[in-house]
Amino acid sequence: MTNFDLISKSSGDTLNIGRIIGENLTGGSVVALTGELGAGKTCLTQGIAKGLEISEGYYVTSPTFTLINEYPGRIPLYHMDVYRLSGSRDLEDMGYEEYFYGDGVVVIEWAEKVDDIIPAEALLINLEHIDNNKRKIRISSESGILSIIRVLKKEGF
Repeated sequence: MTNFDLISKSSGDTLNIGRIIGENLTGGSVVALTGELGAGKTCLTQGIAKGLEISEGYYVTSPTFTLINEYPGRIPLYHMDVYRLSGSRDLEDMGYEEYFYGDGVVVIEWAEKVDDIIPAEALLINLEHIDNNKRKIRISSESGILSIIRVLKKEGF
């Protein structure tokens, strides 16, 4: 497992980190986000949407009550929020495999609630409060993050 830790000093940094991640994702990628309430999971997802060239006409919000929002872009984005689920069994009814193993990018907020079905090759991102503005972001994966790490370092993260 490769880990990369960085500090976001603002929501603007978090958006840029997400944009860089989104620019480097390919169809079939799964991004599993964890962190406390208000840690920046939705903000990071908004940045990922920018990197996937989701139109500015779409406002990316957390799908807490709808479970999933779909956005068309260079690669479709399937944004899931599983906060209200009791576990992965609840996702089985909606046919999550179609999303996880399809051509789009899946971003899952509160992924720790369904960690038993997260693919081994997923990009795992944990966001942690340091203070009101700063976040520690840990990016982990079994594969496929070296290009993301290179670009993040080049951008000063």
